[in-house]
Amino acid sequence: MAVPAWLSEQATMGTTVAAAVVLLVLSVLLASGVVMLLPADYFSRSRRNALTPSPRNSLLWIVIMVAKNALGFALLAAGVLMLFLPGQGVLTIVVGLLLMNFPGKYRLERWAVTRPGVLSLLNRCRLSLGKPPFEL
Repeated sequence: MAVPAWLSEQATMGTTVAAAVVLLVLSVLLASGVVMLLPADYFSRSRRNALTPSPRNSLLWIVIMVAKNALGFALLAAGVLMLFLPGQGVLTIVVGLLLMNFPGKYRLERWAVTRPGVLSLLNRCRLSLGKPPFEL
């Protein structure tokens, strides 16, 4: 028995909506987790501390950095697609950029935090979980 076309379209739309909701929740949780892990003085430094591998675990460090950047790039690409498809495109792009390493990233982060309302929103989130507010 063939499935009517309208029912097939409804199932596809339901799957798209479900995927958009799942991506929204994952993006919010991942962004919140990153913000909570940052130290309170992260944005008050003139330069970000460089991440350097320990000599004992350099291969593991390389694997983690490649995986982190690959995940960030995948989220960035998905976010760009979500600008045209259902989903939280801007939030997903921001999470992808936070995960990736690229020149000028720290300057971009500091610029974004100084936008009106952004710092107060981040500090409210941190205070609700018992973390100290960010310092500029």
